[in-house]
Amino acid sequence: MPDVKKIRLDKLLSSTGSFSRSEAGKLCRASKVTVNGLTVKDPDTKVDPERDEVSVLGKILEYRRYTYIMMNKPDGVVSATEDGDLTVIDLLPEELRRIGLFPCGRLDKNTHGLVILTNHGDLAHFLLSPKHHVEKLYYAETKFPVSDADISLLESGIDIGGYISAPCKVVRAEEKKLYITLTEGKYHQIKLMLGGVHNQVTYLKRVSFAGIELDKELSESSWRYLTAKEVEILTQSFNLLKIK
Repeated sequence: MPDVKKIRLDKLLSSTGSFSRSEAGKLCRASKVTVNGLTVKDPDTKVDPERDEVSVLGKILEYRRYTYIMMNKPDGVVSATEDGDLTVIDLLPEELRRIGLFPCGRLDKNTHGLVILTNHGDLAHFLLSPKHHVEKLYYAETKFPVSDADISLLESGIDIGGYISAPCKVVRAEEKKLYITLTEGKYHQIKLMLGGVHNQVTYLKRVSFAGIELDKELSESSWRYLTAKEVEILTQSFNLLKIK
């Protein structure tokens, strides 16, 4: 039975985003790549990325099977991989734009805050599936004060254009400032929900997703890799599901 962990050397190099597949092949043929200290010129050579030490131009290659990134999305940027407008992918350096990252769930163009980007498609599908009830926490500011009656309506479910929103949690910080926890993600959902109680959203920011909180040190348009602990939080429910 073949070792499914092994992949082509040129594919491994290109998976880092630092090289295209053709560039990786040229580096191999130019004797610029070593595997466990030995020069390997054939880009088709199979390697185990988790066990073999691969170096390019004398530098050890850092391999990530999957990449997980936290971004603080600013206003006016689209949560998509391609669009006529500036996208979250455009805010990343070139090497990360090459490895198939995509936003795990969308934020409206004018909504700020936390976006998780990954190239782990199965995990993203799990997190976005409505049946898994993944929590998303938003901070919202409104044009008018929000009453106790408004909160009761919002929490129990409200018509947002022919669809009744799922029950949610609403905490009022001030009369015009709310924290709203959703387990679904309909288009313009919070704006439509507040519209259903005759109010308007003046500012909206996602501050948490699936137990991952937006790093307060991360300025708008900035990004960082998730920490090992954050990756564990993000993947633990998915991994448990695979075991069952």
